[in-house]
Amino acid sequence: MTGTSTRAADPERGTLDKAAAENFPVAPFFLPRAWRADLMAVYGFARLVDDIGDGDLAPGGADARLLGVSPEDAEDPLVLLDAFEADLRRVFDGTPRHPLLRRLQPTVRRRSLTPEPFLGLIAANRQDQLVGRYETYDDLLAYCELSANPVGRLVLAVTGTETPERIRRSDAVCTALQIVEHLQDVAEDLGRDRIYLPAADMKRFHVQETDLAAKTAGASVRALVAYEAERAQNLLNEGTPLVGSVHGRLRLLLAGFVAGGRAAIRAIAAAEHDVLPGPPKASKLQLLREVGVTLRGEG
Repeated sequence: MTGTSTRAADPERGTLDKAAAENFPVAPFFLPRAWRADLMAVYGFARLVDDIGDGDLAPGGADARLLGVSPEDAEDPLVLLDAFEADLRRVFDGTPRHPLLRRLQPTVRRRSLTPEPFLGLIAANRQDQLVGRYETYDDLLAYCELSANPVGRLVLAVTGTETPERIRRSDAVCTALQIVEHLQDVAEDLGRDRIYLPAADMKRFHVQETDLAAKTAGASVRALVAYEAERAQNLLNEGTPLVGSVHGRLRLLLAGFVAGGRAAIRAIAAAEHDVLPGPPKASKLQLLREVGVTLRGEG
């Protein structure tokens, strides 16, 4: 069966299968089984809400039916997000309809998770339907506060390692990872009429929106991408002490997150910052090397 047919037949399995394509390990084998189960439950929520916001649900409307959305509204992301938020609230005070949210419910109870980070991810995807351009870098950071930082906070909550300082470092790492993903996906995002490169920076580097539609990047676009990649690298550096603040297998997991961002930035640089033909991706060997560098506290 193809990925699409699997996704249509089993929305839960098809969503979770996307974990393998992420820049960083979602719930690697070396973690305790209970952590892996809970992290995959959180990932399932985050991936599904992104698929709703991006219009990437499988054809056939299975997810819409599970959420109680009529066939007429099954293609409307805002309607689907409202229904998904209503089902999320059932995780905390009832019985959710969608299997991925039913899978999440034991995790929420076991780890005493609160609704706020989940609601932030829904709000980010709702914003994606209404906002397609960001004027300043600060505007983009505010978006990342909703779209990325809740994920790191959930990882800390699931593993019982939350402290204010760790949350601050985690936010820096997660924002960096989000910016890197935006850089990898400039062409794909433009196809959805979204640009996550701040307009003020585009003006500074003399980049027009039409430049982003080219098959390959010109010198101005490459310079802009290099500038934003350096910003992401600085955020990763700011957040990296998070890795050394924990121990054991969690330290290795967090090193994997940081290394995923570093390896992706290196892949972008190796492509000479030309992200328009498609997202530059790091090899598994590059990722492992970056994990080693991160664990040794180098770089």
